Amino acid sequence: MQLATYIQDLLYRYECVIIPGFGAFLTQYESARIDSDSNTLYPPGKSISFNRQLQTNDGLLANYIASVDGSSYETALDKLRTFTRNLSVELSEGKTVSVEKIGVFKINEAQAVQFIPSEKGNFNTASFGLVPFVGTSIQREVYKEEVAALEAETPLLFTPERREKYPYLKYAAVALIAVSISGLVGFNIYKNNVAEYNFAEKQKADALLDKQIQEATFVIENPLPPLKVTVPKQTGTYHIVAGAFRIEANAYKKIALLSEKGFTPRYIGKNKYGLHEVVYQSYEDRVEALQSLRNIKNTENKDAWLLVKKLD
Repeated sequence: MQLATYIQDLLYRYECVIIPGFGAFLTQYESARIDSDSNTLYPPGKSISFNRQLQTNDGLLANYIASVDGSSYETALDKLRTFTRNLSVELSEGKTVSVEKIGVFKINEAQAVQFIPSEKGNFNTASFGLVPFVGTSIQREVYKEEVAALEAETPLLFTPERREKYPYLKYAAVALIAVSISGLVGFNIYKNNVAEYNFAEKQKADALLDKQIQEATFVIENPLPPLKVTVPKQTGTYHIVAGAFRIEANAYKKIALLSEKGFTPRYIGKNKYGLHEVVYQSYEDRVEALQSLRNIKNTENKDAWLLVKKLD
């Protein structure tokens, strides 16, 4: 299935990839986890789900196919229609259709399309090259029980005869305890004296500093004139879309990233699919917008596209 490669490429970069007339793949970040049954550590990834309700073409997949194949947009749409038609026919015949590294489709008992995601693919770019790691379990409790059993079998016995054999050890222990107590008391007295001295010196320093601040005079002979910054408000009905995000926080991260690159991006709200859209810039003139779009596609983002919409 050739189109599976295109869908895989887009799932690395986008959270929603729509197959027109069939449905949409949705991805969501998944943190690292441990399977205690198999002692397997799985790296962070993206969980994939499928939404049959999102079928309206948003242009993302078709534009990407056209740019990779070097074909027209209409030719890319024809490929998508053929792909969708063949997929629907195979499912209606009761077959299980596999999409490489993404998952499989089949018709369940309720005669609805069921998607089962693949466990092999990981579309989180931050985890590229990481694979599940199988470790060995640490038998702490078992070792603890073995030590307890050994202690029960070989107890340490101290008889009165052995204690009386070395009577001077008893007096040495008493002397050591006395020396320790006296040293501890002396250390506490020394520590209290140091703390009182430091507190008194701090009060003197604070009082001297307050006096110097009260007597100081600050004079600025040539104050700078106030700086006025005028930020032009973006208007227009032609918008170059940088991306659409299911999570709003990701949209603002994209805005910050584009601002660092010198663009003037902004958030234009949710589209009809509930995705948060971010644009590079808005234009009043269509020709100017198309020229800017061509430049962005060549230098920045091949998947950028032009949205014609009048914003409030």
